[in-house]
Amino acid sequence: MPTWHNPENPMPDIPFEQGPIRPVDEADSLLIRTTRGCPWNRCTFCSLYDNFPFSIRPVDEIIKDINAAREYFGGGLNFQTCFLQDGDSFVMGTKELIQVLVALKKAFPSLKRISSYGQAQTMAKKSPAAIKEICDAGLNKLYCGMESGSEKVLKLVKKGITQESIIHSADMAREAGMETTQFIIMGLGGQALSRDHALETARILCRINPDQIRLLTIGVREGSKLDQQMAQGQYILPSEAQMIAEQRLMLAHLDGVTSHYANHHAIDLLLEVRGQLPGDKEKLLGILDRFLSMDKQAQNNFVLGRRLGYYQRLSDMDTSMYRNFVCKKLDSLKGQDLEAIFHDLRRQVI
Repeated sequence: MPTWHNPENPMPDIPFEQGPIRPVDEADSLLIRTTRGCPWNRCTFCSLYDNFPFSIRPVDEIIKDINAAREYFGGGLNFQTCFLQDGDSFVMGTKELIQVLVALKKAFPSLKRISSYGQAQTMAKKSPAAIKEICDAGLNKLYCGMESGSEKVLKLVKKGITQESIIHSADMAREAGMETTQFIIMGLGGQALSRDHALETARILCRINPDQIRLLTIGVREGSKLDQQMAQGQYILPSEAQMIAEQRLMLAHLDGVTSHYANHHAIDLLLEVRGQLPGDKEKLLGILDRFLSMDKQAQNNFVLGRRLGYYQRLSDMDTSMYRNFVCKKLDSLKGQDLEAIFHDLRRQVI
């Protein structure tokens, strides 16, 4: 998710380029920018790179940044991980990407993991042999914005990928020896496609069995194409409870999956839903069921408290001081559209 706001020069005080986005799991990683922007940039739910042209940085420019980063960090700082920004390093030529990886390993020999976003439609253009070469050169972790396994949802949000390309790219990465993380956005299909989104996503995840499954919750960016569709009634945002039910349906159908599963971003409602599948599956379903079994008032209390930062876990509601304070907040909102308020609070952390 985005951490800065100016894609052209997000961190001007650092003597090497930094892009505006990185995965949550890469918070402590060295960040090296190989491309600017996103080569697809048509997804209706994303406006991060609107009016910002995509470009691949020249290899000598990237290597100059790698050396500048080494000097900036004192040369001896033992980074264990590095993330290549922005939207998709696999769009680079294989030879050029490997040159960058070789330079990275030389400048930062302590690196054990180098990772990048990789879009299924981009990776599908490379051969299995090329993906293996890239992995052997050091890029050994892949983040994929699958978002949904439903063809209907993928088409709705103009993702530009298909079930076939998701499976093909995931298979190539696994065969090459790459660790893979798949991102799923709950609520992305709206109310109309919620069931299809849950079941088809589960089916594809069962097929590819990624190392990690990372859940995100939809927050419609203001000004995005999805925001326009919502304003026109073409997309109806699910409620917080509906998205938890959607997640439960998906998780219940993850059979034979050995992924680490996590709601891990500030935008997610139930951050405690995280664990190793299949062993923790029943425990995770139990947390989702606990929320779904609450009456509407209790659900609203938890959602508001979580969105305002008073709650982190369902058990936090047992603290009477916090619960009573949130109750007063809820009373002050009587007559207002609570789901609209919850959504507004969600998209403030996108």
